[in-house]
Amino acid sequence: MDQTKKVLCRVLMASLLVAAYFGKTCYIHRSYQEDIAKRVLRFHVLANSDSEADQNVKKQVRDAVGAYIEPYLLECENIEETRATVNDHMDEIIAVSKETLAANGFTYGASAELTHTDFPEKTYGDYTFPEGNYEALEITLGDGAGHNWWCVLYPN
Repeated sequence: MDQTKKVLCRVLMASLLVAAYFGKTCYIHRSYQEDIAKRVLRFHVLANSDSEADQNVKKQVRDAVGAYIEPYLLECENIEETRATVNDHMDEIIAVSKETLAANGFTYGASAELTHTDFPEKTYGDYTFPEGNYEALEITLGDGAGHNWWCVLYPN
């Protein structure tokens, strides 16, 4: 083999090793994220827009819904109970969201559902959740076109 072919062969082998390494790393990362996703229920609030007023009321809705649902969630011992509790109180969660909007002078509505949605990497205290798809209680305010707010409902 001439020198050029040897160099190309080495470059190709090195490229394959790098691709294999990063492919394995991505698989491990995805597997880790999928394992975490099975064990948590997240909370996601989408603001109507990025206006200061919409962003502020998003936080008020977050706080009001959190205060409403927290006593029920404290009784939950696993993700299945948490999911059932959220579903059992979905109408009230929507009502609290709408009441908070109305009390602050907003006429657009609110909706809520348990859904699967993509989250960015997020750190809460000592815990970092990798980016990926998670089940979440998702509250959408108005058009839901503004910046979001995220946290974890279960485990507390």
